[in-house]
Amino acid sequence: MHPSQIRNVAIIAHVDHGKTSLVDALLRDARVFRENQAVTTCVMDRHDLERERGITIFSKACAVTWRDHRINVIDTPGHADFGGEVERVLRMADAALLVVCAHDGPMPQTRFVLRKALEHGLALVIVVNKVDRKDARTEEIHDEVMGLLIDLGAPEALLDSPLVYCAARDNKAGRTLEECRASTDVRALLDVIVEHVPPPKADLEGPLQMAIAQCDWDDYVGRLALGRVARGRLAVGQRTTTIRADGKTVSAEIRKLFQYQGLERQEVSEVGAGDLVFVAGLDEAEIGDTVCDPEHLDPLPRVRIEPPTVSMRFIATDSPFRGRDGDKVTSRQLRERLMREARANVALKVEETDTADAFEVKGRGILHLGILVEEMRREGYELAVARPRVIEQRGPDGERLEPIEDCVVDVAEQYAGKVIEILGGRRGEMVGRSQRGDQARLEFVIPSRGLIGIRSRILTATAGEANFTHQLREYGPWRGPIPDRQSGVLVSMETGRVTAYAVEALEARGQLFVEPGDEVYVGQIVGENRRPDDIEVNVCRKRALTNIRSATAERKTVLQTARKFGVEEALAYIADDELVEVTPSHIRMRKRQLDFKTRKRLARAEAE
Repeated sequence: MHPSQIRNVAIIAHVDHGKTSLVDALLRDARVFRENQAVTTCVMDRHDLERERGITIFSKACAVTWRDHRINVIDTPGHADFGGEVERVLRMADAALLVVCAHDGPMPQTRFVLRKALEHGLALVIVVNKVDRKDARTEEIHDEVMGLLIDLGAPEALLDSPLVYCAARDNKAGRTLEECRASTDVRALLDVIVEHVPPPKADLEGPLQMAIAQCDWDDYVGRLALGRVARGRLAVGQRTTTIRADGKTVSAEIRKLFQYQGLERQEVSEVGAGDLVFVAGLDEAEIGDTVCDPEHLDPLPRVRIEPPTVSMRFIATDSPFRGRDGDKVTSRQLRERLMREARANVALKVEETDTADAFEVKGRGILHLGILVEEMRREGYELAVARPRVIEQRGPDGERLEPIEDCVVDVAEQYAGKVIEILGGRRGEMVGRSQRGDQARLEFVIPSRGLIGIRSRILTATAGEANFTHQLREYGPWRGPIPDRQSGVLVSMETGRVTAYAVEALEARGQLFVEPGDEVYVGQIVGENRRPDDIEVNVCRKRALTNIRSATAERKTVLQTARKFGVEEALAYIADDELVEVTPSHIRMRKRQLDFKTRKRLARAEAE
């Protein structure tokens, strides 16, 4: 297909503003699905974790044909923790569909993704989505987007970017609000893409040049490299040279080529400049490498990724229950998996430590690293993870700098005071407050370390009604100490099965994390103490049996519900001397040193 008939667009937005639902609507109206085909919602979110959490984690692409034009659509994540995915794929696009919720308006991640789109020189199509909401502020949103463009120093031409109103879930779109409400499809958006998105600037006759933006795996053909052909042509059987990050070159022959047709990859024999393509045969290529003609070695600039802000230590487990749930427990297997992830996830950094069984992993946030842990446990890995910590820097004069974030909380007015109190106690500074109906929007500037574990506290304090988002702002001066967990923990002093008799006796001590029948080991954290100190408890204690009938034998015992943790909640809960042990079947918290006497001896040595 000639480059003039190609449109490459990326869909960018803040989380939950409707990007993936909009892709569903585009696919339906472009007749990608059969008339009688059963199609789920958020069809692009094919990963199990994406469907379970209702968020987009990985960038994905598809292609539709409209008015004799091929439209390559790239769906990107909305969470700030997955900003590396956005930065990596924007270079494949010529324009961005900036999706903004008709109620929320521009949010912290909207600013981030829009800034990245401007840095890549992309054209814009502004999509105001969810105009069917009762609390929609449709007339104000366009002005807010224009204000954001001006704040970011956008070229004047982008202030005249086309505007489309959408209700993606109802399959409606129009160039005016009235047209959208009367619509029964999103063809107006497809028309705007064809008419206003510029075709790729492509040189079909020049020597081959293509940057790799994503690596994938196919069980039949092996490693696949996705990229956009910037110059020349790619054909099956063609010889190429890949320029690596260190400047070294690798020669390879193209075995197969694939392009998206709808959601499926279809094999093709040749692809020209300006189009997206999956290439089989580049087995040693990595994200950011440039594929060139062997006679013309001309590397493209490598993608620049924002630095990580949070670090965690991944450790090969030494648990007494090691190997019961998973089949990947060695430090060698852990290292191979982390290094493989670092090659595919450009925002992730993996470093060796002074011990062979531990690795320092750096990412964009707890969610970013927590998703990796969750993926690994589902793949059969057993590992331990230490408490996350923020990555600090030093200023020009040696001053201590830490990552600072913009934080926005939308909450019912009656809970606003509680949110202000919680974030204020975590060194947050409120910089704005506005009213939208019965909802208050609270804007804070807060250190990243103050956000660790804060989401669950805010949701608990607001009866689950708060909408909480944040985005890295800058590295600023260290803001002082933040109070750690105030309560101690209950630590198991025995290995065995938890008994109802022991649980009933311990409920007065605090909240338990285990239930009767659970297996525990020495050093495992089994509950939270009501007091600030840690205490050893026996949750495996059994009732002494005698031949004398107890006066309370017929009494019915009602036990409290045990508190359960997900990966991110457990990571946010633990202290410096504790670990989260993760297996395919269990998430446990434990002391780093399982033996009580060893812990006491180390504590005394530290105090001295």
